[in-house]
Amino acid sequence: MTSKDRVRAAALRQPSDRPPTSLRCTPEAWAALRQHLHVETNDAVMNALDIDFRWLPLPFIGPKERSAVPLGSEGTDFWGCHNRKVKNEFNTYIEFDYHPLAKATSVKDIEAHDWPSLDWWDYDAIPAAINAINLEGPRAIAAFAGGAFETPWYIRGLEQFLVDLYENPDIVDAICSRVESYYRERMARVLAVAGDRIDVICSGGDLGTQRGMMINPDVWRERIKPYSGRLISTYKKMGYATFYHSCGSITPVIDDLIEMGLDLLDPVQVGAAGMAPETLFAAFGDRLSFHGAIDEQELLPHATPEEVFRETTRIIAILGRNHGFIVSPTHQVQGDTPPQNVTAIFDAARQYRW
Repeated sequence: MTSKDRVRAAALRQPSDRPPTSLRCTPEAWAALRQHLHVETNDAVMNALDIDFRWLPLPFIGPKERSAVPLGSEGTDFWGCHNRKVKNEFNTYIEFDYHPLAKATSVKDIEAHDWPSLDWWDYDAIPAAINAINLEGPRAIAAFAGGAFETPWYIRGLEQFLVDLYENPDIVDAICSRVESYYRERMARVLAVAGDRIDVICSGGDLGTQRGMMINPDVWRERIKPYSGRLISTYKKMGYATFYHSCGSITPVIDDLIEMGLDLLDPVQVGAAGMAPETLFAAFGDRLSFHGAIDEQELLPHATPEEVFRETTRIIAILGRNHGFIVSPTHQVQGDTPPQNVTAIFDAARQYRW
């Protein structure tokens, strides 16, 4: 089977030759893998590990003063948020230090914001990018639409946005509707160019903490779900596989995500409350597929490669019981993870037979 076939089968919970795979890393972890595998590029790492699930890049061609990719580089991003670098001994991270609508007091202030243009992206570059990904065979191409919870709070500030959910719902609606509409219209332009060469449409927004949800589920259903739902249901109805990313403990709203049309839940943070693979499969495995679940908090930084191999095999046997599982670390591999532990994940996946 091809990578494309495996991922499509996993989203539909249908048999394939082996579990499909996916990988995300911090820059430091990518560098360690390049050195370990004796290759020069991140794409070469992915090819060496035979990673099935590939992210489609969308180059920014807008104004230089708004060119920082959200959570990707230092500076001002296309929404008008400013990001700065923060380092520890293992990684360089990007965090927000300016939220452009932090002081808005009315819907009129929201409407007056300098909202980004849809013309700030190089849609014409998409075919060549897909061709480059598929050089060694047809991979499953994933395109990220966006998110209708995280981006609004990036723009507003997390604390203020959470307060707004109760005290200023009109401001929440004004920001979320702008953001969701922008992301949906941008994805329409991507699909107009790429069409059926894309397999998975992704959206996301962290809703959980280690112990539970950061937002009351009923408030989320009232204020956020309609917008997040359109970034899932739109593409489900078009026949694409759908993917939603949320870290943390989110079990109270997984049924809602399924109702919205979700196929693949990411990243399955197994150490968070209620997110054990056994629990998730028992409750949702007949209606939902999973992406992730190989623990990045404790297992990958601290275990031996042999332990990682065994744990990956165990997780596949649980979440892949009906073939609905894409093997991946739970979020980006961090710089304190030995590259041998990363390769052990994919050794286990390649050797596993359903």
